[in-house]
Amino acid sequence: MNVFLIILGVLALIVILSSFVTVQQGNVAVTTIFGKYNRMLFPGLNWKIPLIEKVFKKISIQNRSVELEFQAITVDQANVYFKAMLLYSVWNQEEETLKNVAFKFMDERSFMQALVRTIEGSIRGFVATKRQAEVLGLRKDITEHVKEQIDKTLEEWGFHLLDLQMNDITFDEVIMKSMAQVVASNNLKAAAENEGQALLITKTKAAEADGNAIKIAAEAERQAAQLRGMGVALFREEVAKGMTTAAKEMQQANLDTSVILFSMWTEAIKNFAENSKGNVIFLDGSSEGMDQTMKQMMAMNKLMQTKMEK
Repeated sequence: MNVFLIILGVLALIVILSSFVTVQQGNVAVTTIFGKYNRMLFPGLNWKIPLIEKVFKKISIQNRSVELEFQAITVDQANVYFKAMLLYSVWNQEEETLKNVAFKFMDERSFMQALVRTIEGSIRGFVATKRQAEVLGLRKDITEHVKEQIDKTLEEWGFHLLDLQMNDITFDEVIMKSMAQVVASNNLKAAAENEGQALLITKTKAAEADGNAIKIAAEAERQAAQLRGMGVALFREEVAKGMTTAAKEMQQANLDTSVILFSMWTEAIKNFAENSKGNVIFLDGSSEGMDQTMKQMMAMNKLMQTKMEK
């Protein structure tokens, strides 16, 4: 009798203990009675009907993430490998949504398989219309395309897409090497073009500098020639004034003014001899030559006197 009571007490204790269920924070439990949905149990200590009511599934209402890897083929038959990160959560905590999450799939493995295949199919359908060279530049477009399609599907399953990121897009090793070669050749081409542009600019600047130097030198030469001309003109003017004054003084002293021309002629010969640097000047030293020279100087003297009288 005592043994029976002990056994009965143990069974009663087991039944009492099994009638309490603890649900962790961030989770919701779904219960069934004889295989049919009954109710939801929320975080904390919950009571259920012993032996009849069972916890069918505990659903996490927290954000969940999963990393995905899959392959697609472009229109030009290039294999593309994707690595993505998917962030999702239960749509809301309403009873119908939670029931959909609990009973839509047999287990978590079936759900993940369906999720991966759906995303993979969406990406494959998009990539199949693009060329290999376009795929890397369409990362954002691929992500937006998948988000638009997968979000609708997840809502039907009771989930909500929070974020989708394409972390890595790669190709076969041969294609990766060829792409690297293309990038390297483009960089070399750009470097050569930049070097050519730099050389062209250097030569252009040098030509401009030479042109400016020539202009400056020409302007300086022009100004120097102008100053030399002014100097010669002033020199001649002063010489003419001096000769006029000397001629007037000699006339007042009743002297022949041709002596001035003869003096200038002899001074010129002296200057040639003193300042000569190798040049040869031939002068007629004969009596006929001297006579002709004196006649020329007298003619010049008369011309000067005529100008003075005027």
